[in-house]
Amino acid sequence: MALDLLKGTLDVLVLKTLSWGPLHGYGVSRAIRLATDELLQVEEGALYPALRRLESRGLVEASWGRTDTGREARFYALTPAGEEALEAERRGWERYVMAMARVLDAEGPLG
Repeated sequence: MALDLLKGTLDVLVLKTLSWGPLHGYGVSRAIRLATDELLQVEEGALYPALRRLESRGLVEASWGRTDTGREARFYALTPAGEEALEAERRGWERYVMAMARVLDAEGPLG
């Protein structure tokens, strides 16, 4: 069963996926599905606006190329600013996960 994406997670998932190398939109969606054992599935209606948003912020750049099947598609790649944003997002998520784990593992009020 697929999980719903939390608000604000799609951009960081796309940035991380593109850190593995340039991909077209379907490739990004497929990589996220495969990396999460199908738990996260990104719909086109959410993915392409996210890619355009990241491009307008200068975090990814797009260029036309051919897919493995010979179809023409836009390929997206991280920019240096995108790499920096990914690292900042990663640090933020690590802090968030640690804080959530502390609460979920707590036996009761700590103070």
